Amino acid sequence: QALRKANRGGLWAANFAIGGALMMHFARIAARFMDAAEVIELHHDKKVDAPSGTAVQTARDIRAARGTDLPDPRVERWTLEGARGAVDGGVRIHSVRLPGFNAHQEVLFGSLGQVLSIRHDALGREAYLPGVALAVREVPKRVGLVRGLDTLMGLES
Repeated sequence: QALRKANRGGLWAANFAIGGALMMHFARIAARFMDAAEVIELHHDKKVDAPSGTAVQTARDIRAARGTDLPDPRVERWTLEGARGAVDGGVRIHSVRLPGFNAHQEVLFGSLGQVLSIRHDALGREAYLPGVALAVREVPKRVGLVRGLDTLMGLES
């Protein structure tokens, strides 16, 4: 509301990499057609939060695209508590923090007899520059809060 009153634009984006925005967009589309989903995100060992904002937003977008929580397969016996990761809206999220990684995310969808994998790898910080440049160009042309880099890219779910 403050942005609208000031006749200004702003952007909230979980990920500024063009490929990251595409991955999230494709996941929203796939969510409507596949039965279950899990998110695996892998980052460098210096990343302080887990799961990443991109992983959480992807899980929430998948749930929103479905309109309901996804089924969470029941585990009969835990040999190690928490081994299945965190859950948000029925979507399991697994976080890995290791040296050698930068930022990677894979969204796995499963349905009877098939698995779909959607993956994005940001190999260096330069991966975010085209998305930041797009935001710098496009956000000043808008009034109010723009949600997601994909909106600036003109993508529709």
